[in-house]
Amino acid sequence: MDQTSKLSNRVINAIQKDISQGIYKPGQKIPTEPELMVQYAVGRSTIREAIKTLAMSGVLRVQQGSGTYVSETVQTESLDQRLRRADFEEINQVRRMLDYEIVKLAAQHHTKASLAEMKKYLDLRKKAILEQRYQDCMEADIAFHTAIAKASGNHVLADLYRSFTAVIRDFFAKRDTESISHFAISHHLHEQLYEAVKSGNVKLSRQAMEDILDNNY
Repeated sequence: MDQTSKLSNRVINAIQKDISQGIYKPGQKIPTEPELMVQYAVGRSTIREAIKTLAMSGVLRVQQGSGTYVSETVQTESLDQRLRRADFEEINQVRRMLDYEIVKLAAQHHTKASLAEMKKYLDLRKKAILEQRYQDCMEADIAFHTAIAKASGNHVLADLYRSFTAVIRDFFAKRDTESISHFAISHHLHEQLYEAVKSGNVKLSRQAMEDILDNNY
């Protein structure tokens, strides 16, 4: 990657951050090229490349003779905010796609340490079920799945899964918190998932994950 492209990426990230923070709002005109050059301490070619890229991706709209504007349809909220207002069916669909890849990679790349972490939270989940402690069970369940995501060895997937944990907590909190039956009914499936990942069997790992998500209501 040449120096101009590196600088352009920095400007792209900076403009997108300003949009997400509401400094530039949908439909608003952004500063002129000379102003942006001073603001970001880069040359004209870097600014033009950044604007071109953002325009192609739909974030900005270039209007000849008038200037450059933030697209009216640009997504200004953060991923966490977007996830929090998504309905459960949407969340489950995206989580299903993520988890299928996560368990596949975890089955292939797990270590003794990552298996020990999974087993620790699986045991805590069972203990909380037996002792009827809903909050502890919820936290152990989320930690178990997060441990599998970490075991995948893919840091981006693991970070994406962590973004989902806030939404998963919200869902669990809206369920009947007086009853731990949802967790109890699916515990054998979680044990099957652990054993499948431990064995390195991708097909069994994905089937166990599918069974868990099919009973996630």
